[in-house]
Amino acid sequence: MDFYFLLFSLFAPRIVMLVYFFAFYSEFPANTVPQWADIVLGAFFPRILILIYIYQNMGYENIWFAAHLIVALLAYFGGSRETHRRVRRREA
Repeated sequence: MDFYFLLFSLFAPRIVMLVYFFAFYSEFPANTVPQWADIVLGAFFPRILILIYIYQNMGYENIWFAAHLIVALLAYFGGSRETHRRVRRREA
């Protein structure tokens, strides 16, 4: 997998997948995910799709898999203390 794909997909996974699909198709990660799952996961859960790509190409014992898993958990389960502070301020 391309280093820049892995790096930039930490911050903007949906945009990176679109850019690599249309501009750098030869460097898009090889995968065995069905076409319909690529579209659905890419639209709604791009971080999970990238985790699947990393697992299929590099394995789960890779540092990139751990980094993407941590970022996915932070993104899906609230983020940071700053996020909770903003939500509390908006509710009050």
